[in-house]
Amino acid sequence: MENFTYCTPTRYVFGRGAENQAGEQAKATGMKRVLVVFGHSSARKSGVLDRVEKSLEEAGIYFMELGGIDPNPTDPKVREGIEMCRANSLDALIAVGGGSAIDTAKAIAAGVPYSGDFWDFWAGKSTIREALPVGVVLTIPAAGSEGSGNSVITLLDGNRKISLRTDYALRPKWALLNPELTYTLPPYQTASGIADMMAHIMERYFSNSKEVEVTDRVSEGILKAIIGEAPKVMKTPDDYDARANIMWAGTLAHNGICGTGRTEDWSSHAIEHEISALYGVTHGAGLAVVFPAWMTFMSRRHPEKIAQFGRRVFGVISHDDKTAAMEGVMALKAFFGSLGLPVSFKELGIPNPDIENLVRNLHRNKGERLGNYLALGPEDTAEIYRLAL
Repeated sequence: MENFTYCTPTRYVFGRGAENQAGEQAKATGMKRVLVVFGHSSARKSGVLDRVEKSLEEAGIYFMELGGIDPNPTDPKVREGIEMCRANSLDALIAVGGGSAIDTAKAIAAGVPYSGDFWDFWAGKSTIREALPVGVVLTIPAAGSEGSGNSVITLLDGNRKISLRTDYALRPKWALLNPELTYTLPPYQTASGIADMMAHIMERYFSNSKEVEVTDRVSEGILKAIIGEAPKVMKTPDDYDARANIMWAGTLAHNGICGTGRTEDWSSHAIEHEISALYGVTHGAGLAVVFPAWMTFMSRRHPEKIAQFGRRVFGVISHDDKTAAMEGVMALKAFFGSLGLPVSFKELGIPNPDIENLVRNLHRNKGERLGNYLALGPEDTAEIYRLAL
């Protein structure tokens, strides 16, 4: 096990009606003038936005709204939010929604006190020293952004989709999680969220770090729980307990606990980000295509941890690592397929992807080599994209 520092300052309020505590939590963390960030019509139609804002009013907290955040959020809304906060002396952000709203709120929080362009942080030109506090009312369990210090934003100039990872600066101060808010999610969105949270665990699990049995078992346990609960939420969308388990799994998948004591990989996310940046696909669906392709590539070159995944998560019994690894890949693909997710470019609706362009953009953003389980150069990532055909 490697040395690590683990800090998770987020206060989680979990259960029915949690969104009604937005005012209480905001007041407790010193928020006085808030920008409420959300997506499009669903937050309003479902009533959750009105309940959050009523709670803020009752707590005496002033608020303004920034709606219209798209999936795969882009920089114009971040810049709009930064200007709103500065012009109106807003001192905090509350995101109502899923990863897109949360990531946008985090980017605004980082940009307001910074004298330069907020994109400097995502481009690696500067490090966040301070940020406005962020609170979250989660409605889509998938990205895990409610418990992480990460934020993914696309810069429209050059179509650059980059994930910024911080240990502390952008972690929400509090997150309100009510599983009932997820009952009406479309099946495809639910399934894509499940793939996303599984990928967050696997990016950490596939590591060369030795003697990480506790963290391995935590990761495997959450993965097996997700695999067990996923069919329940797909069959019965208003199954509270199944929804609760999936929602909490999404948070645990990305709040850092599964990565303690080891070097993480994250190449599959980088590979997928180029797909969703270029073609606008749902991130979790893209991961359902990319991760089995990445695992197939690794099964042929570095199968040990892939084989362990197959044996411990899916019950593969083969003693040969390469065989066990490939059987694990097939089991994962079958599971994704059972949820109605794509497992190839063709099923994703992209029968002829521009692999040359994907590879070029990937390595422009991530450097000549990426990943830690096995460092990947352009020829390797091109092969992974081809394996996803």
